[in-house]
Amino acid sequence: MNKIKPRGGAEPLVINETGLSRAWAKLFVAAIDGSGSKVSPVVLSLTGFDANGELAEDAAFRDAMDSALKAKKLLDVEGVAWTIFPERLWRMAKGDRGRLFKLYAGTFPRYVAMNKKANRRGLYFERLTMFGPDVPCGGNQLEWILSQYENRSGVRSSMYQAATFDPARDHVADARLGFPCMQQVAFVPTDEGLVANAFYATQYIFEKAYGNYLGLAQLAAFMANQMKLPLARLNVSVGVANLAPTKSDAALAPLLSAARDLLAPPPALVAIGA
Repeated sequence: MNKIKPRGGAEPLVINETGLSRAWAKLFVAAIDGSGSKVSPVVLSLTGFDANGELAEDAAFRDAMDSALKAKKLLDVEGVAWTIFPERLWRMAKGDRGRLFKLYAGTFPRYVAMNKKANRRGLYFERLTMFGPDVPCGGNQLEWILSQYENRSGVRSSMYQAATFDPARDHVADARLGFPCMQQVAFVPTDEGLVANAFYATQYIFEKAYGNYLGLAQLAAFMANQMKLPLARLNVSVGVANLAPTKSDAALAPLLSAARDLLAPPPALVAIGA
């Protein structure tokens, strides 16, 4: 059995940040500097969203991230984010969520065909909007949440949650399933704005985590927009965060250097004449 050694008596690694790049860099460096290749558990909380629900990124670090992923022949950050929220289709829909859902339904079979091995079990936005015929709104969990929020006042907040894990499809004995690592996402309207909460059983730090966080932020911004609320916070809870690949992989060296530079404190100012 592959047992996970708890961090400091099972105390979580808590990352509270206002920038996406810095948040991921902290997780990455913690995995590199820690013992083993896993961090467990992780609680990541992001704030600082602008009026459009967008979160600051460091452009140079994002380039380093995409370059490292390309070197390993993996999906870039945008490609991973698209599996959670198709931001480009939302822009094409010009604020019409019904059109977004139609565009996605038409695009989904082609996207799966592009990489049948990786996408054979589905994608997160597909599970959120086409879960199955027994789910209200034709399986569109996001539409159900939004319609309840728009048409009823004082609805219990537990209603605003959507599942991506489906025991009927996902309780299988494969050695590595790959999808879905995220179990569910929940949306909580508060006086400060919308708070989104996502839950991962496991997460691949290098391959997926940056894109996961970006996609979740974009999904949360979409829901906040439709609820006519500012986006206040995104919380992501991860049971086990796995570095993958190994720490000695040469492809990680430039990214690690960029991460350490990003997290380094600014040089101290020295007063003239001191």
